[in-house]
Amino acid sequence: MLELKNINVTAQNGDNRIQILKNINLRLEEKKIYVMTGPNGGGKSSIAKTIMGIYRPDSGKIILDGEDITDKSITERARMGIGYAFQQPPRFKGLQVKELLSLAANGENITGEPCDLLYDVGLCTQDYLDREVNTSLSGGELKRIEIATLLARKLRVAVFDEPEAGIDLWSFQKLTETFERIHENSDTTLVIISHQERIVRLAHQVIVVSDGTISEITSQEKILADVKQFDSDCRCRRDCLKEELASAECDR
Repeated sequence: MLELKNINVTAQNGDNRIQILKNINLRLEEKKIYVMTGPNGGGKSSIAKTIMGIYRPDSGKIILDGEDITDKSITERARMGIGYAFQQPPRFKGLQVKELLSLAANGENITGEPCDLLYDVGLCTQDYLDREVNTSLSGGELKRIEIATLLARKLRVAVFDEPEAGIDLWSFQKLTETFERIHENSDTTLVIISHQERIVRLAHQVIVVSDGTISEITSQEKILADVKQFDSDCRCRRDCLKEELASAECDR
C-alpha cells in the first residue's frame, strides 16, 4: 500500500516559488488500478513525480507498506519496487533495447521473455531487440519500449504518465490488455495518468486532479457519466447558438 499524507510541493518559478501540490492525501492499495485524470497543468504529473522521488515534498509523508520513504532517493525507491514511465522518455545512445530491458530488471531474470514484453506494447521483436535506444526511434516507439522496461520488473507500484501518447490504435489495444494482465497476475498497484475512456474503464477508482489538489476520488461509472453529461450540455449550447445565429441571419 502506498500512502501520501498531507503532501505539499513547491517549485522555483524565476525568483519566486509557487505551490504546485496542495495538501495531497491518497491511499493506494495493492492489486488495484487507479486512473488519474483532470485538466492539463492540474498537477497529475507532479503527483507522479513526487511518488517517484523526482519532486521532494516541502511537507507531508510518503509511506510504502508501512515504511516512511519521504526522504528516499529515486534510486532507492526504484530498488524498493516503484517504477515510473515518463511522458517523454529519455534516449540512450549506444544502448540496445535488449540491454535496456535487462538493466530494467536490475540484472535479475526478466519478468517474461523480451519477445513477449515487446509484443505486449505492440512492437515486433525482430525489428527492435538489437536496435539502439537513440534518435532513430520515434516518440511512440520510445514510449512503448519504456513501458516494456516497467513490465520487465516485479513492481510494487507502477506509475504510467499518459501511456497512450504517440501510440497507434492497435498498440493501444495491446496496452490496455497488458494493464489488465498485470492486474490479474500480480499485486502491483497501477497508477495511470490518462484522459482516454478505455483506460478510465480499467479503473477501480478515478482520481480527479485540478489546480494542484485532488478535487474528487470517484468511480469510473460516475466520471464517465459526468463526461457524457458535459458533452451533451456542450452540444445543446452549440445547437442553441446555431439557432440564434440562423434566426439573426433571417431577420436581416
